Amino acid sequence: MGGKLFIISAPSGAGKTTLVNSLLDAGDLNLEFSISACSRQKRPSEINGKDYYFLSVEEFRQKIQANDFLEWEEVYEGSFYGTLRSEVARIWAKGKHVIFDVDVIGGLNIKKQYPYDALAIFVMPPSFEILKERLIGRSTESDEDLKKRIEKARTELTYADQFDVQVVNEYKEEAYLEARRLILNFLDQ
Repeated sequence: MGGKLFIISAPSGAGKTTLVNSLLDAGDLNLEFSISACSRQKRPSEINGKDYYFLSVEEFRQKIQANDFLEWEEVYEGSFYGTLRSEVARIWAKGKHVIFDVDVIGGLNIKKQYPYDALAIFVMPPSFEILKERLIGRSTESDEDLKKRIEKARTELTYADQFDVQVVNEYKEEAYLEARRLILNFLDQ
């Protein structure tokens, strides 16, 4: 076995990526980010092995068949995301704890496999209306994609009570301090 795992999950727009980056920037928590694999096209600013491990749909399916994933999901038709088992092993080999920025179902699947060594944190928006405003404010998607994200977020919020703890992200600094406290407490167990 290795270190601990910290699962940060939330619907899009709740602020999980910002929270994860703040926790990583702290430096003293000995965390390393688990890089996910995906089958979507790499964006121009992205780097393979840093932002994601970019795989073709066929490569992704081969790795599913080989049981190389800790968790995976077909988020949208033909669009796969997952966590490679080798990624957790890589981080643990460095003597670090793993932090995940994963969707809700992926987070629950990881927790099932590591019930005692993982802390699953669900990042809650202050309200569904604020979450919608955040998603609309991004202006990064078509109206159709935005509608899909909002409906998916509504469904994902129903899973919050299946996580170990919930952190309401109304104010970034308060959410960070609460998540940090929870992580330090879990490390002390």
